[in-house]
Amino acid sequence: MQRRAFRYPIYPNAEQQQALAVQFGHARFVYNWGLAIRKAHYHKHGQDIGFYELKRQLTQLKHTPGFDWLREADSQVLQAKIEDLDRAYQNFFEKRAGYPRFKSRKGEQKIRYPQRFKFDGNHIYLPKVGWVKAVFHRPLAGTPKNVTVTKTKSGNYFVSVQCEMKNDSRPHGRGEIGIDLGLKHFAVLSSGEKIEHPQVLRKAEQKLKRLQRQLSRKQKGSANREKARLRLARTAEQVANQRRDFLDKLSHNLAKQYHTVKIENLNVSGMLKNHKLAKSISDSGWGMFGRMLEYKAADCQRIDRFYPSSKTCSVCGFHNQKLQLQHRFWTCPTCKTEHDRDHNAAINILKQPTAGAAGRHTPVESVSDGDGFRATRNAR
Repeated sequence: MQRRAFRYPIYPNAEQQQALAVQFGHARFVYNWGLAIRKAHYHKHGQDIGFYELKRQLTQLKHTPGFDWLREADSQVLQAKIEDLDRAYQNFFEKRAGYPRFKSRKGEQKIRYPQRFKFDGNHIYLPKVGWVKAVFHRPLAGTPKNVTVTKTKSGNYFVSVQCEMKNDSRPHGRGEIGIDLGLKHFAVLSSGEKIEHPQVLRKAEQKLKRLQRQLSRKQKGSANREKARLRLARTAEQVANQRRDFLDKLSHNLAKQYHTVKIENLNVSGMLKNHKLAKSISDSGWGMFGRMLEYKAADCQRIDRFYPSSKTCSVCGFHNQKLQLQHRFWTCPTCKTEHDRDHNAAINILKQPTAGAAGRHTPVESVSDGDGFRATRNAR
């Protein structure tokens, strides 16, 4: 079995927005309260507090004088935030993320309903909120397990319905392809096809700078500052949506055409430390593209990041140690083959054997790609 999530826009009225604000605020308080408790307990006793002990303390907190307002929120939403905090600590200990930080009301807001949600036509029922209008632009598949409600910085509302279903049996293409990711071209395939870089951030950079300047000139706490903040947030969200749409369509087409897809296992976080290329690398979205291929392709394989794919001749195997980043073409001194640097790298990636596939269907946990469609990841 695997889990997938389907993301839909919702349109709560003014009263429902106020009810959701209560849920968001109380859930954020519980997350920050739990984080403060865990930090204080560790500094005092030298060990972390238990997960279930923290849940029991939350139940006691709601009956403590002065904190009875926590009962305004759904109890399962508050308990889910304790689970989110525990997952954040697990990610930190397993070196998948940094140390958990306190959440702010100025950022993106999220709550999760594990039960008691319902669907009826073009409406979804959320406990303590009511029936909220939604646009179900694609049908649900499988059994709904939980619902996550998100409010973006621009003020838009979305709901992600996580469903459990059997392993994906969609037809995939045949053959295999090697992909070399880059900055001059977003991707060069071993077949010779070159995919241009969308550069969505670069194209919107001047507009973002102008909106940022307008925001900085507004008086803090004023209505005009809030309007300027929303204009900036909407533009930034549009840039992210354009990038996600490009990556989603490209990964879908590759998974549809080819059975096996081979890409490099890039250390994107390490590459971002190069301040001269950090903006272009962030604009590329290589990490998101790789995660999309892992759950869309029948067999997605990661090549060792230290393999010199660009410096190795794909014909005779000669290793050109003098090749520099600015050299886009080079000629092999052994076999006299003229190479396009990126195409040669893609061919070498295709030829390179791997230890195993990254996209095979195994017991999974859900991982969002940001578009509401959740990837399958090995749960071991």
